[in-house]
Amino acid sequence: MQRRNFMKTAGLLAVTPAFKGIAAPAQTPVGEKEIFEWRIYTLAEENPALDAFYRQTLIPAYNRLNVSVGAFMPYKKTDKIQRLYLFVYPNLAAWQKAKTSIWKDEAFRKAAQPFYDASASSPVYSVFESFLCEAFDRVPQLIKPDKSRTLFEFRNYKSPNEEANQRKIKMFNVDEIAVFDATGINSVCYGEVMAGPRMPSLIYLTWYKDEQTRDEAWRKFSAHPDWNRIRTLPEYAHTATDNVSLLLSPLPYSQI
Repeated sequence: MQRRNFMKTAGLLAVTPAFKGIAAPAQTPVGEKEIFEWRIYTLAEENPALDAFYRQTLIPAYNRLNVSVGAFMPYKKTDKIQRLYLFVYPNLAAWQKAKTSIWKDEAFRKAAQPFYDASASSPVYSVFESFLCEAFDRVPQLIKPDKSRTLFEFRNYKSPNEEANQRKIKMFNVDEIAVFDATGINSVCYGEVMAGPRMPSLIYLTWYKDEQTRDEAWRKFSAHPDWNRIRTLPEYAHTATDNVSLLLSPLPYSQI
């Protein structure tokens, strides 16, 4: 599948020399690049209805469309009551098909209607944020975590403009993911946000056995000579102006 990048304005990178520091990816992708959709729900109060709907009704329907779904909650209690879901589509065409096919699935519609009826007059959530992402060249498909995982880390890096975002993505593709691999920061997926509430940006997910191994991995990363070389390179200057980091626990019904 050819790279689809909806974040660039028409022709922005049509001429490669136009922006210094943007280069070809570090390696050729193996197969098609997956599409990741993050849905982040903020609930007014703790309510089992959303979990039950995902576990019993929505995830099975998406599984029938060859889409797996990760389900997460905050690792520690926070002011916000949140649920995060990661939908993994084989490619953009699969996302487009699922978007319409789900409403033609009679088994899903029948099973889902009680939830929709109940939550229409008494909403479970006020709104949810959605981020549609395309996998990075270096990691074109999600890497399944080990079963020992108890902790995930979600990060969303926002850049000051589209060109800076492309340089940040290059930073990961060419250099930073390799340092992650060397220091025990376990990759799950990396995605360039094609559409979402925080633009331009990227999102990635990593996993750890526990909080202690996560802290040890980041200490090793901070001290790694390759990272300290990379972080001062001028081509990566001013690539991210804001970073949202969330520590997450997998819900019992998570498929990731």
